[in-house]
Amino acid sequence: MRPASNSKNRVQSLAKGFRVLETFSATETAFTLTEIAKRTGLDSGTAFRMVNTLVSLGYLQKVRNTRKFRLSLRILDLGFNAIARTDMRTVARPILRSLVGDVIEAASLAALDGAQMVYLERVQAGLARLGVDVRIGTRLPAYYTAMGHAVLAFLPCEMVRRVLDLQERIKISPNTPVTIDDINKRLARVQRLGYAVADPKIVVGLHVLAAPVLDIDGQSIAAISAAAPAMHISLKQFIQKTAKPVMAAAGEMGKALQASGSALPGTAPAAKL
Repeated sequence: MRPASNSKNRVQSLAKGFRVLETFSATETAFTLTEIAKRTGLDSGTAFRMVNTLVSLGYLQKVRNTRKFRLSLRILDLGFNAIARTDMRTVARPILRSLVGDVIEAASLAALDGAQMVYLERVQAGLARLGVDVRIGTRLPAYYTAMGHAVLAFLPCEMVRRVLDLQERIKISPNTPVTIDDINKRLARVQRLGYAVADPKIVVGLHVLAAPVLDIDGQSIAAISAAAPAMHISLKQFIQKTAKPVMAAAGEMGKALQASGSALPGTAPAAKL
């Protein structure tokens, strides 16, 4: 569910252009004009003008010897201008790197943007065997993910409720919390423990533990997570070996950001409500 907006304050053609760009994904990288029109709900004439405008601006390009279009590399400028701040990544990377080792095969930093957690930095072991495709810019719903729970557990209740109401909450597994009461119970547990653990029935074959990065007032501004293949270690052992290091890394990240004056993008969900 998207936030309500005043249509008088919107440039409809700009919104349609972004709808075209959002059609593409990591798994569906190229479409014909007809496919773009169908997926965006635009009529063929509007889709034609949108696509040709985006091509002329350099954000789309024609796939050679086909009738399809794909995103150009120029689109990366938009994302990296927002999330690849040098100061923030300089702070985060050595902290994440310190977590990766014999048990933890990947460590990540993510912040809340609307109702989703956005990956801002990630460090993996050389031959990570995680079986998941997570990269900088990847988005996952906050309502059921470990990093989402780690952040939501340390935000004001009214803000949590507004964030949860931003999108439809769908059961991914029988244990997925979708009601406000169920989610609040999970968040209360995270508050007591200081970390969140991913539901193994959602993240199959993987253990994930996340801890909040807190600001000077004790509110979460991001989360750090650690991941490891479930086949090599039990969940109980994983928690025993990673909970303290991950919480310590999150604490270090928070202090480093406060000291440097760095700001994490996407850490003000209320602004999107």
